[in-house]
Amino acid sequence: MTSITDSSIPTTSRRAVRDEMIALALMTAVLAIVPLTGVYPFFVMQGLCFALLACAFNLLIGYGGLLSFGHAMFLGTAGYVTGHALKVWGLSPELGIIVGMAGAFVLAVITGLIAIRRQGIYFAMITLALSQLLYFIYLQAPFTHGEDGIQGIPQGKMFGFIDLSKTDTLYYVILVGFLIGFLIIYRAINSPFGEVLKAIRENEPRAISLGYKTDQYKLLAFILSGTLAGFAGALKVFVAQNASLTDVHWSMSGEIVLMTLVGGLGTVFGPVVGAFVIIAMQQYLAGFGQWVTVIQGVIFVACVLTFRRGIIGEIAHLYRRSL
Repeated sequence: MTSITDSSIPTTSRRAVRDEMIALALMTAVLAIVPLTGVYPFFVMQGLCFALLACAFNLLIGYGGLLSFGHAMFLGTAGYVTGHALKVWGLSPELGIIVGMAGAFVLAVITGLIAIRRQGIYFAMITLALSQLLYFIYLQAPFTHGEDGIQGIPQGKMFGFIDLSKTDTLYYVILVGFLIGFLIIYRAINSPFGEVLKAIRENEPRAISLGYKTDQYKLLAFILSGTLAGFAGALKVFVAQNASLTDVHWSMSGEIVLMTLVGGLGTVFGPVVGAFVIIAMQQYLAGFGQWVTVIQGVIFVACVLTFRRGIIGEIAHLYRRSL
């Protein structure tokens, strides 16, 4: 059987890998010194959670070509399960995160098996319908407390000695969690699995003709993306100390799409930048009330018209042209 990595997918150049490693090192260094700069830690921690969520979504759409309008269900499900495990079951933080990710994993398997055989707008609509179904289930389920959500979730001590009630400690735990998730995604997209995903995105019939079972690859990508989105939801519980319906609503899925497109679809660092741009707008434009969504819409239209590849996509394009 002809190898898809030999004939139809260009290999990543050493220069590109080197540049990505430099960018990763710079990003890590900048994020590591945030507590020393006086920047509001809660804002950055929230941004890190949504950045991981956007990166997980980008793995699915940017490299697999699958547009999901229901990724909020993984974020919200993991948040509810983790919050319930911490507050009601009394589990430790690390076990709460694992249980939350397990909940997102099971949900990803079930929804993936239902949706993955459809393509294009049909796939997007099925994921949206499943997400809305879960929203109404969580609205009525006793353990979610309906519209009140799960409030006052204890942060506890991770591994028995890492006190998450201390802001700086919590920040570095969230940062480490983000970096772990980011590196998993980076490794996935630069592996043979990722190369096949890109081939499916570009020309699925050809990938099938080469002998690849594309549905299985897409299902694996969906499960990995959903589980990592759940990881972001579990981490977010420790930052916000609550789990609410907001994280399951369809509008949250729309924000995830917005973050990815603004930063740069199919780029490694684009979703990170896009997430911080959107979170910063929500944080610093909160005084405008409902007009925030209008302002976001205007900025989104401007980005689409000006930066068609997204912020990072355009920067990368200009950099490659300058070489």
